[in-house]
Amino acid sequence: MVLRASRRWLYRVALFLFSPVSYACAAHNTMEVQMSIGEQLAYLFILALPIASIAWTITHEDVFREPRDWCKNRSEQCRRLVERKFFYLFTCEYCFSHYVSVIFLFITRFKLLFMDWRGYLISWFALVWVANVYMNLYSHVRLDLKRERVQIAVHEKTIAQADGAAQTRDDTEPA
Repeated sequence: MVLRASRRWLYRVALFLFSPVSYACAAHNTMEVQMSIGEQLAYLFILALPIASIAWTITHEDVFREPRDWCKNRSEQCRRLVERKFFYLFTCEYCFSHYVSVIFLFITRFKLLFMDWRGYLISWFALVWVANVYMNLYSHVRLDLKRERVQIAVHEKTIAQADGAAQTRDDTEPA
């Protein structure tokens, strides 16, 4: 009897962990708590941060340059459309953020406005939009920093050239 109960418990745990859509949703409906709109918006803006971070890192940073370049080549050279589109998703932050958002929705079960499938759909597109706003802001900040670095380098170079020209004038003038 104890063995059957432990198997049943183990089965429920395995079902919850490996199939959260079927078992957890049935069990989750009884324990579901409606969040206020303010809490939902806070969750939306907080969940979009790691989504944007993951999507940006994989599609732009040097850590993933080799796999990204390989995927870019495959997206251009594959014969089948499905293969080209699959490999393209790893090079486009907008496309990749959709898939990262789906994974985060699966993990967190976050719903926006509605507590059924419509809440998942709305939260999916809202998370993608907010994550892309974050990535756009980050790219602008990064571009501004790069522009400032280039301007500083040019300014330092002109100062060094002016110092060099002044020093050569001092060396050529007789004392």
